[in-house]
Amino acid sequence: MPALTLLTGEFVPLAHGGTDGTGLSGVVLVVSTAGLLATYGRGVHELWLRRGIGAVVPAWRVVSFVTGIVALGATQTGPLHTMAERSFAGHMAQHMVLLLMVGPLLAAGAAGLPFALAGPRWLRRRWARWRVGAIGRWLRRPLVLATVAGTTQSLVLWLWHLPAPYRAVLRDDALHAVQHTTFVAAAWLLWSTVWGAQRHRLPGPVGILLLFLTMLPASALAAALTFAPEPLYPTGTQTTADRLATTTPDALADQQWGGLVMWIPMDVAVLVAAVILVLRWFGRLDRRTPAGRDLMPPESSDPTPPDERDRVTRKVTR
Repeated sequence: MPALTLLTGEFVPLAHGGTDGTGLSGVVLVVSTAGLLATYGRGVHELWLRRGIGAVVPAWRVVSFVTGIVALGATQTGPLHTMAERSFAGHMAQHMVLLLMVGPLLAAGAAGLPFALAGPRWLRRRWARWRVGAIGRWLRRPLVLATVAGTTQSLVLWLWHLPAPYRAVLRDDALHAVQHTTFVAAAWLLWSTVWGAQRHRLPGPVGILLLFLTMLPASALAAALTFAPEPLYPTGTQTTADRLATTTPDALADQQWGGLVMWIPMDVAVLVAAVILVLRWFGRLDRRTPAGRDLMPPESSDPTPPDERDRVTRKVTR
């Protein structure tokens, strides 16, 4: 059964590299996560030193960023990494954690300002000049940012799941590290438009529309994997017995499980995010309405006192 082979590792048509997270991808993981944590921590320290603890970047955002880094490490080593090495469905589970957990958590950390403060002064000046330049102002427009984020996410997801790039990733550990880096970067950019700092967030309805439009290409890819009549990823790098295994019903079932692993969590995550965005949008509208204010217009906008109006009416009717 596919579910049993996923856990026991008896069916290994898509294995690549080791299962302990070592090698080039492990080195890249350690260096990148250490660099991200050090840069973010320095920036938050500098910001809190100037404005006070919890100012601008609240503590919950810091916790979110650190949790995202921990989740990133968990995808590259341990049980999830082992499952990814042993089956296509496990590999899709690893990708969904990167796209639907690591990306949103890092985006909620609102790392833009801390990263800017952590850099040297000359870099901060160049960054500030670029932001106020023509290209920087254009890219920071809400609709432009939404278009770039959604398009990047869809292109990255489809590109790495085409048969040729996917087979290349299985053969090359460095390319595998590049694949995961682009997944995290694309998801980070996309979710920063809805979970990031308030000054950079899209309005509620625009954010919901962006998520649903981005979900459509992902659902189409998942449907293609689920309903394909035969396996789409024969590796060509294994033994003859392993290559023959990719044409068995177990290989097709494993691919179908992988399609469902991509399809269901993606749709559920977007639906939950849309509900949160709607509630947040309604709450903001409610806060903008002063307490006790009558939303219905008065029957008459005439400021004249009632007694005076009656006197004028009697005089006119005489």
